Amino acid sequence: MKILITGTTGYIAKRLVLQLLENNYELVCCVRDLNRIPDEIENKENIEFLKIDFLEDTLPDLPKDIDAAYYLIHSMSTNSGDFEDLERKCASNFKTLVEKTNCKQVIYLSGIVNDNSLSKHLQSRLQVEQTLASNKYSLTTFRAGIIVGSGSASFEIIRDIVEKLPVMITPKWLNTKTQPIAIRDVLSFLVNGLGNEKVFNKSFDICGPEILTYKQMLLEFGKVRGLKRYIFTLPVLTPRLSSYWLYFVTSTSFNLAKALVDSMKVEVIAKPSNINEILNVTPITYSEAVDVAFQKIEQNAVISSWKDAISSGVFKDQLSKHVQIPQFGCFKDVRSRNIVNEEVTINKIWSIGGENGWYSFTWLWKIRGYMDKLVGGVGLRRGRTHSSYLEPGDPLDFWRVLLADKEEKRLLLFAEMKLPGEAWLEFKIVKNQLFQRAVFRPKGIWGRLYWYAVLPFHAFVFNGMIDALVSEK
Repeated sequence: MKILITGTTGYIAKRLVLQLLENNYELVCCVRDLNRIPDEIENKENIEFLKIDFLEDTLPDLPKDIDAAYYLIHSMSTNSGDFEDLERKCASNFKTLVEKTNCKQVIYLSGIVNDNSLSKHLQSRLQVEQTLASNKYSLTTFRAGIIVGSGSASFEIIRDIVEKLPVMITPKWLNTKTQPIAIRDVLSFLVNGLGNEKVFNKSFDICGPEILTYKQMLLEFGKVRGLKRYIFTLPVLTPRLSSYWLYFVTSTSFNLAKALVDSMKVEVIAKPSNINEILNVTPITYSEAVDVAFQKIEQNAVISSWKDAISSGVFKDQLSKHVQIPQFGCFKDVRSRNIVNEEVTINKIWSIGGENGWYSFTWLWKIRGYMDKLVGGVGLRRGRTHSSYLEPGDPLDFWRVLLADKEEKRLLLFAEMKLPGEAWLEFKIVKNQLFQRAVFRPKGIWGRLYWYAVLPFHAFVFNGMIDALVSEK
């Protein structure tokens, strides 16, 4: 059975692909950028990759012999204000291409849309479902609310709030009811629904066994983690102030914070159905989902994170467009050191950032992160998905990984902080020497003034970093 997967580099699809491969399906995975194929699946058998962007006007044909397809494309955290139009166009293009194949079923993961007053995000989800409906194939829609799992946006946001704030003054939407579901159960529905004619041309709400308010979710999260928390809600916080509150307290981007606040005002309660019996799925409780998520985190086995999505930062282009560092019109800070132990140095480079810090004057990096947050940037709170593993597309504090090649002994990062220009940071080992290169391409006079303003700090920040990287300690 040949299956088409969209959104391959996304939070859901990266996990789904691994499960489908375990079941020996043949997969065709759609990616916008061939440089972002996840390492976990790049060299697997029974899988091929198709470069395609469903927002483009001219698209390549899909393989004719596709039997089923998953539509897992989502634009919730896009920087664009017209994400509903983008999602409609994306779904329409997908439908046009799939109708030319032998595909019998399309499975779409949507959001629960039972309230009379839907947020823009949920309205867009319903619009996509209506766009995907076809006479050429059967559409199966699974509608989920809050998805709880290691690396999910909701999980990481709740974790940020609970672990950082013993006492919380919160917006009134924390009293909104919802019905969270574990990521493992979402994947079970997606896999078990494949080829099952009982779910053809139908939509089902999928959910966990409990109805909880967001406040109860925060308190239960704290209980699982052994943390006593106190929450007080205020009716005076406007949606915009609530968005700022969520943005500064958590690692989310401001665009995602606005979308989340808009959605959190709406109750997300599932309509009853017999889908659990049809697909033989018994969803676990919220506290069990949180506990399982932390087991994955402690084992350093987080497969995917919402932060991996390019839209979690400021990136708008494909990674490949930035891999070649410009040579002209740039300011550069280049340093080199002889290496004592190459293996130690490479491991340090691949572990840089996140909880490991930047090896020298980390407090200055933190200040830079706070400054970035204040002007609407991503700051340092995204951290990194894995403590010692990197692949292209990964977030790394306020950087994005463009290239991570241990054979070439090269790591290249692109800045996603707010800057009057573009910045790259490169680490490369050549003939037992480590070369550390910071490159900044300014935009106008403000870019040049910015470079000279931070130049005095480079002497000790970048010197200290490269010295630490080549040290055996």
